[in-house]
Amino acid sequence: MGPLIPLGVIDANWNLVIAVFLGMAFGYVMESSGFSSSRKLIGVFYGYDFTVLRVFFSAAITAGIGMIYFHYFGWLDLGMIYVNSTYLWGTLIGGAVMGLGFIMGGYCPGTSYCGVAIGKIDAMVFTGGMLLGIFLFSEVFTWFQPIYESNAYGPVKVYDSLGISASVFIFGLIIVALLLFVIVTRIEKRVKKVEY
Repeated sequence: MGPLIPLGVIDANWNLVIAVFLGMAFGYVMESSGFSSSRKLIGVFYGYDFTVLRVFFSAAITAGIGMIYFHYFGWLDLGMIYVNSTYLWGTLIGGAVMGLGFIMGGYCPGTSYCGVAIGKIDAMVFTGGMLLGIFLFSEVFTWFQPIYESNAYGPVKVYDSLGISASVFIFGLIIVALLLFVIVTRIEKRVKKVEY
């Protein structure tokens, strides 16, 4: 399977330049969606704003459908996509720590950089704390390594675990997303709006 931009059309030396422009476009979309606002981001936990949930589900569905069609047309080999190995306890504990940090600070790692890019002081403090945490964790990693690497399952895909095809999984994800969109819209109407 060939790359999406065949060699000869665009020289491989342009990869990093293209990546910079794609990153800028992604940052613009994040900022336009309100992802630089900690109040908007934290709204999903308090029930007054579910923009984050809508954007992430929409992105997951769009990417999933795109990959399935690209595979169908022979433009992408799904078997060649790298999937990180799953370490159960490391994932659960890391997810809990990140979730707690998200609730306390109002940002996740990616959105904190979006806030930094437009000069938000709370995002700068959050990002500084995150970088300090990464440094400290790397210094004492050997203490946590047995937990971090326990219950290794290899590169697990959800649809393989469920014994269904990728297409059926994406179809189910679309149904779940539509139901969630209806539910969260009703929740937002019942919960008092917070001014940004």
